[in-house]
Amino acid sequence: MELLKAIIIEDEAVSRDILRNYAAKYCKSIAIVAEAANINDGIQLLEKHQPDLLFLDVEMPYGNAFDLLDKMPDRSFEVIFVTAYNHYAMDALNQHASYYLMKPIDIDELIKAVDYVVDIKNKELELYNKVLAPNVKNVPGKITIPVQDGFEVIDVAEVYYCKADDNYTEVHFKDKMILVSKTLKYFEDLLAVHSFARVHKSYLVSVCKIKKYKKGKGGSVVLDNQREIMVSASRKSELLSYFN
Repeated sequence: MELLKAIIIEDEAVSRDILRNYAAKYCKSIAIVAEAANINDGIQLLEKHQPDLLFLDVEMPYGNAFDLLDKMPDRSFEVIFVTAYNHYAMDALNQHASYYLMKPIDIDELIKAVDYVVDIKNKELELYNKVLAPNVKNVPGKITIPVQDGFEVIDVAEVYYCKADDNYTEVHFKDKMILVSKTLKYFEDLLAVHSFARVHKSYLVSVCKIKKYKKGKGGSVVLDNQREIMVSASRKSELLSYFN
């Protein structure tokens, strides 16, 4: 299983430092991908990174932890509360928190909390791999892509191109884009039998959507939605082989 993406929302810099360092040293199954010091910034990071796990302080500027969770009723990430106040335990339970850590953080408790979340995510992945995904793979022209609250079944014919964004991929359709926590290589393998050409290190294009090829060292392709994408010289012959 890939490392779980985690975000810390905590207003005290020292507390963030401690948690980040403990997690890096003792919790090898997670990676801290972002941090925020208040609720407003935290919500933006959650929407951007779509994490698996959130370490969440209770008392912060611009509202508390429960205000944040109320704004995200359809969240798919697990929550570990980190607080100095034990009287929030019942509220945390009502918000379906995975774990409740008291400050100062006990390393053994932190490890136990993270292991608990990892177990939850492993079971979700097992359900997806053994039950849900195989059923969809038997449907011609359909693939599944993981999204924040589960997975989405898409028609391959509706995909225009995929663009690499570090360890994420932007999957572009005619009038929308989905950011997926998978590499472009993942989509290259997934779409290998569906006439998608890797025209650039950052782009995977549906050959069926290409309306024009412009000459050049590598050249470029123009899709039927008028989007123009550069073709690297090393990928040119592979692309043109589709049209021989």
